[in-house]
Amino acid sequence: MSGERAKTLLWMTPVIADQIIAHCQEHYPKEACGLLVGSSIAPELQMIPEQRVVQVYPMINVEDSPIGYSMDPREQLHVEKLMRQRQQKLVGIYHSHTATDAYPSPVDVRMSISPDVSYVLMSLKDRATPLIKSYRIVDGKILEEDLLVEERKL
Repeated sequence: MSGERAKTLLWMTPVIADQIIAHCQEHYPKEACGLLVGSSIAPELQMIPEQRVVQVYPMINVEDSPIGYSMDPREQLHVEKLMRQRQQKLVGIYHSHTATDAYPSPVDVRMSISPDVSYVLMSLKDRATPLIKSYRIVDGKILEEDLLVEERKL
């Protein structure tokens, strides 16, 4: 673990975070996966590039495995079409680690698709206290990204 940090921020509401947690818990002990879509804040309005998650698309893990995941290509194509219709863009990919820390594995690094996408990992090593972290993977280097889950309003 390098300890280096990305100069980016991924922002989500508690509802979005709860959807990710629920999907991952529901599929335990198998890994769960999904897509995070949203919008970007204009770079000239901020010091740190920020991406906001506005919707979660839980996906089917066709590996059906506790140690790996792969999304169904047909389901991915369907979601990509929906995203285009809704003028959404991919901002992140999430998946769970059922017995390990919320840190990208060597396979996660090899499968990364873009340095502009957040890789959100949910550790269910302690199911009572799920841990969620976000990373950017740039040229094989893992950079932890700030993850902000907005406070719940009472």
